[in-house]
Amino acid sequence: MGSREQDPGSKPTDEAALSARLRRLGDRLDRIGTTRAKDTGEAPRPTADTSGLARGFRLSTEFVAGVLLGALVGWLLDRWLHISPWGLIVFLLLGFAAGVLNVMRAAGLSGNPNDAVKRRDD
Repeated sequence: MGSREQDPGSKPTDEAALSARLRRLGDRLDRIGTTRAKDTGEAPRPTADTSGLARGFRLSTEFVAGVLLGALVGWLLDRWLHISPWGLIVFLLLGFAAGVLNVMRAAGLSGNPNDAVKRRDD
């Protein structure tokens, strides 16, 4: 009653029509993508871009290295000068600041100090 029965011969033609429509859609999307790339002047973005993940690992490594190096230097000064815990506290904070500065430089948020001098001279 409510079900529609199709003859077995119409199924391959439906699949062929669907495949043809899918191919036409793919062709249209490719044309639109290339015209957009020409309009904006940049290449289409790859679907699998791992450079963001690599950049994230690099930035986090820069930060952690700064903090750990500051803590190590502070701990060594504490042991050598017997001023515990002040060396660790001071150099841990300095390592944190150095880590933040390194991350900002690596991310391009902080320019080179020489660039600021050049801009003032102009």
